[in-house]
Amino acid sequence: MKMAAVPEYFGSLVFDDRVMKANLPAEVYQSLRKTIDEGAKLNIGVANAVAAAMKDWAVAHGATHFTHWFQPLTGVTAEKHDSFISPSPDGGVIMEFSGKELIQGEPDASSFPSGGLRATFEARGYTAWDPTSYAFIKDKTLCIPTAFCAYSGEALDKKTPLLRSMEALNKQALRILRLFGNTEVKRVNTAVGPEQEYFLIDAKMYEQRRDLRFTGRTLFGAKPPKGQEMDDHYFGTIKPRVAAYMEDLNETLWKLGILAKTQHNEVAPAQHELAPIYTTTNVSTDHNQLTMEIMQKVAARHGLVCLLHEKPFVGVNGSGKHNNWSMSTDTGINLLSPGETPHENAQFLLFLCAVIKAVDDYQDLLRISVATAGNDHRLGANEAPPAVVSIFLGDELSGVLNAIEKDIPYEGIEKTKIRLGVDVLPKFRRDTTDRNRTSPFAFTGNKFEFRMLGSANSIACANIMLNAAVAESLKIYADRLEGAEDFEAALQGMIRKTIQDHKRIIFNGNGYDDAWIHEATAKRGLLNYRTTPDCVPHLLEKKNIQMLTSHNVYSMQELASRFEVTLENYCKTIVIEASTMVDMARTEIIPAVEAFTLDTAKTAAAKKDLLLSCPCTYETELVKKLSGLTDQIAAKADQLEQAVLALADAGDIKTESEAIRDVVLPKMGQLRLPCDEAETLTAKKYWPFPTYGDLLFGVR
Repeated sequence: MKMAAVPEYFGSLVFDDRVMKANLPAEVYQSLRKTIDEGAKLNIGVANAVAAAMKDWAVAHGATHFTHWFQPLTGVTAEKHDSFISPSPDGGVIMEFSGKELIQGEPDASSFPSGGLRATFEARGYTAWDPTSYAFIKDKTLCIPTAFCAYSGEALDKKTPLLRSMEALNKQALRILRLFGNTEVKRVNTAVGPEQEYFLIDAKMYEQRRDLRFTGRTLFGAKPPKGQEMDDHYFGTIKPRVAAYMEDLNETLWKLGILAKTQHNEVAPAQHELAPIYTTTNVSTDHNQLTMEIMQKVAARHGLVCLLHEKPFVGVNGSGKHNNWSMSTDTGINLLSPGETPHENAQFLLFLCAVIKAVDDYQDLLRISVATAGNDHRLGANEAPPAVVSIFLGDELSGVLNAIEKDIPYEGIEKTKIRLGVDVLPKFRRDTTDRNRTSPFAFTGNKFEFRMLGSANSIACANIMLNAAVAESLKIYADRLEGAEDFEAALQGMIRKTIQDHKRIIFNGNGYDDAWIHEATAKRGLLNYRTTPDCVPHLLEKKNIQMLTSHNVYSMQELASRFEVTLENYCKTIVIEASTMVDMARTEIIPAVEAFTLDTAKTAAAKKDLLLSCPCTYETELVKKLSGLTDQIAAKADQLEQAVLALADAGDIKTESEAIRDVVLPKMGQLRLPCDEAETLTAKKYWPFPTYGDLLFGVR
């Protein structure tokens, strides 16, 4: 049977612009487009017409229910399903969906994390339709992307602050563009393309490991004989089972209008990557949340499990999510595109300086935006950037900024041709800047790549902080330039001063080098927050509160709630991990090691009886070693359990998070050591769950 071409089914489950134009009256369509493009208010008459068309389209595609699809502070999406049915006088039902139901829903607000914004008895909350993100059909349900707020009006989700941050940046960027004489642009949007890394393992093996089921990562596991040291998995041939999964995943995502573009094997065994084409930030955020959900559902269809934890295996690369971020106008101009002569492009240089200033001034907020228990394992390892935030610009832009700072002519960089020494191969020009995979925040041609996000992170958090910080830089610039007597002189002076004040954040070298960490912190004064408890308290610093509240991205109450929720999530995550370790050590690992120890001892006794002169040295020494390890495991499990129980006396969430960082995590490491050593000495048939070798090389 002939397969349908991708353009024929792409977006077939999305109520997108094509569907709206075909199914809505012209005046309704135009009004809705004005709401989407310009933020105009949506009246109830238009909402009713859109709801009716949306319902008819969804029912025609097999949908029976609708849901307001939102992003609470859990890090995953939420949905409450209602059917379209309504009773009719004859005892049957009719399918109905009103504009009021489209615009507003009412899920329970008390059972989601709120950081104190809602008490348990204060249950009412609201979801509000985001018309800028298209509705879609998933599992026979019409999903309507929405914001989520409390009865008292505070944002309880990640989308609302994201939309606010986009509006803040748009407002300030338009002020700058007007100063350059651009009156045509009506809106400046940020666009994002998040590269998503993940692991695929066999579902049957996953089910045998309680640590994976409860925490998403392995808490025990000895290093296998082979890991990633041969670099043979990276960009290698995709195994048939994985290829079938990727094909299914692509088709599912494409039907949902998600622009899945690139797929390949990553560095670690069993690790892979999916990268989409850029789209507007709030839509890209919705798409990434949906992508993570679909990746896991599709994996189940193939007898696989998709792991999105930042560090599911010790000793091999973890998984990140590179947030490629840019600014562009509604007329199609990328404001971060240098052009052929960036040194002469004053508008580009000002927007570039705004980003440099933002990253330097708000390093702490960018680090906070990626802070999770899982990502703490990854940042600073050799597959991820360090916890120190810096910017990579490359040779050409660094040369341009150096010339501006010193007020000397820019000599330029020769665009060298690369010759490969084989006549049949093409000659091509070398880019004027290399790529730097060790940089947390790298300029990559016409965008910045923020590489610190963990694979399970919502990209909303990072983009909220990035948008808001850049909006603040642009506001400062606009305030000064709008009152300047000589615009050109003021502009040049401002660019030069930004370079002088913020050049410490620019670093083009090896971010993995210990010497850089010393230079960054001791000489440049950059921040190095290694863990979530180190960085999150800085969210409530005066400068951060002032910036985020002045742009209406967060209220003071919302910021306090995010502080509580982030640390609470950190604490709960690690307590679950620690409790799982104790449980596995006592009920699986110790019994397995003891069973093998007993059988080894019986073997030694039998050999001694058969061969009276045999000292049985190997068996005797092995029994001694295993017995010693069993005692260590039992003792370390008791110590870890006591450390977890002691958290009840912490008093507040900050103190608890610090106790987890300083006491619980080290004791988890101490318990793991004898368990992993015991694995290397215990016969495989006795070991109670699949090993690293099984998991990493079990999918063929």
